[in-house]
Amino acid sequence: MTTNEPSQSEPESNEKLLHQLCLLEAGLYVAGRPLDLKTLANISGSRSKKKVRKLAKMLVEDYSNRNSAIEILELEGERFVMQLKADFTGKVRKLSTRPLLSAGPLKTLSYIAFRQPILQTQVIEVRGNHSYKHLKQLEDMELIAREGEGRRKVLKTTQFFADFFGLNNDIRAMKRQLKTIFKDIEKTETQENPSEENQN
Repeated sequence: MTTNEPSQSEPESNEKLLHQLCLLEAGLYVAGRPLDLKTLANISGSRSKKKVRKLAKMLVEDYSNRNSAIEILELEGERFVMQLKADFTGKVRKLSTRPLLSAGPLKTLSYIAFRQPILQTQVIEVRGNHSYKHLKQLEDMELIAREGEGRRKVLKTTQFFADFFGLNNDIRAMKRQLKTIFKDIEKTETQENPSEENQN
């Protein structure tokens, strides 16, 4: 009797493991943003952060071995994120049905990210008084942080901004990435609207 017990419990253990991996995968997919171990533990139904970390790392390794456009990465602060690989974002960006921001706030965010750290007064001067609303929205979404007081407030992007858009958190490296992205977007728009370029 005892010799059969391991063989009976092992399939159950494997099934539970696969179920927990699927739960983590589903959570990362739906969230669309980095999740910490506490959140992942709640999703998987496990109280052990050590176990959840091990499960999450298994997913990271699994996706790294796939020939897939999707990847799962471990970020600073024991957080994990599922995202589209950078090589594919430019090709499918326009297909997104859930834009994070409308055009106005997105342009303001791009301006800040590419020129940070930058004075709030400079952003308002370039983007106009309506961008005060943009700044509040971006701050509420934890995409930017404001430091200082009064007219001397300095704006810069947050760790969450870098994580969400799959960018390097180092400002110099991020600006290089953004420069490449902006060039790719400009090139794509020029190819799709050649007549507009001729008119200009």
